[in-house]
Amino acid sequence: MNKTYRDLIYRFQNQGIEESQSTGAILIGKAPHIAPKAWLNTLYPPLSKNDVQALEKELGMEIPIDYKKFLLDVSNGLDILVGTFCLDGLRRNYKRSTDESRQPFSIITANIRERPRNATDDHFFIGGYDWDGSYLYIDKRTSTVHYCDRDDATSLFQWETFEQMLISELKRIYSLFDERGRKIDEDLYTTPIKR
Repeated sequence: MNKTYRDLIYRFQNQGIEESQSTGAILIGKAPHIAPKAWLNTLYPPLSKNDVQALEKELGMEIPIDYKKFLLDVSNGLDILVGTFCLDGLRRNYKRSTDESRQPFSIITANIRERPRNATDDHFFIGGYDWDGSYLYIDKRTSTVHYCDRDDATSLFQWETFEQMLISELKRIYSLFDERGRKIDEDLYTTPIKR
């Protein structure tokens, strides 16, 4: 894993690290101020090439190379600060036990089931924000990453690359929380721009 990614994702490791017994997810930073079994960040086991091929078949489209590399080499999705920022991945089941539920949000949802209006075939949705349910997508023609509304894929903000987006968003979002993972201003938006 890229050292910069690792340092950012493991930011709260001093508050504990645990591995989910059923999903293999790495839970980083206990968050008792949220709930007794809450963790701030969750990193999921990377996908195999076979997993990615099966996911692409189910999606009916190729996953953009930068995101495919992330899924294969870093994590099958990502959950930062208890859902504040999430990257989607392959969800293997929908069991509701605490341990079995430690999986990424399904990448199928925004790409097939809840695709926003104005989305083109070149838009590949990769995650989003819990503040307002807004999405992130990669434009497959340019590899740029875009932020958009939950219901409309019109770009509201963009980054040149997936790596640039991930690093800058992790740093920006962390600046909104204290060293224990508590939001500094509950009323301040956590999305890239105020809307």
